[in-house]
Amino acid sequence: MCVLGIKPECFNPHVYFTFKGRYEENHVTKVHSHDFVTMIYVMSGGCTYTIDGVSYRVKKGDMLVFNANVSHGKNVGPGEEIMELHVGLGNISVEGLPRNHLIPADEAPVYNLQEYEQQFISCCSDICAEQENNLPGCELMIKVHVMRLMVNFLKATKTDIHRNRNTLSGIDSSDKTVIVNSLMNYMNENYMRPISLETISKKIYLSPAYISKVFKDETGETPINYLIKIRLSKAREML
Repeated sequence: MCVLGIKPECFNPHVYFTFKGRYEENHVTKVHSHDFVTMIYVMSGGCTYTIDGVSYRVKKGDMLVFNANVSHGKNVGPGEEIMELHVGLGNISVEGLPRNHLIPADEAPVYNLQEYEQQFISCCSDICAEQENNLPGCELMIKVHVMRLMVNFLKATKTDIHRNRNTLSGIDSSDKTVIVNSLMNYMNENYMRPISLETISKKIYLSPAYISKVFKDETGETPINYLIKIRLSKAREML
């Protein structure tokens, strides 16, 4: 049974890089993309990421996952700093997803999976220790710890997806309509401001993944795509 979407005999990720980076106030990483998967674990601090045109506030304990060709950049504001572990991965095949996609394309790419925080910290610490010690076999050990990190992430998110699906099935369609209309009104009124699913979720006490799924079920598109359309429409009106 392939509960996590990866069969053991096919699980052979290519680890392109792992590094720990510290970024201080006023640092800007220009928006860019890669043709491989990137996982970033926030070890301390916080900053603002722009991912596919949407702003996200990230903090200690957050896991960021960028599928291949997803644009992303970051801005560390005054008085801020952030420490991150970056992992670049290729040869990723998850059942039901395109090659080199670790998460569904319409899912918010920032996760705070508190139940797995200690597992993530352990994996990241082991990766950093292997790099710093640089002993024979460290490349193999780093790959082992990266695979642990990936499996724990999939365990956490697959469980969350199942929870969301169970919750969605028990919600009345009229309630879903109210949620979606509220989201649309919020985005139409605040499209000029940085908007993230995480911020919205805190306002209405629903998880980002849940919000994204309800919105797509009701409208046929993701909240991110809807927001982009609003911004493009308003930009054309100004021309």
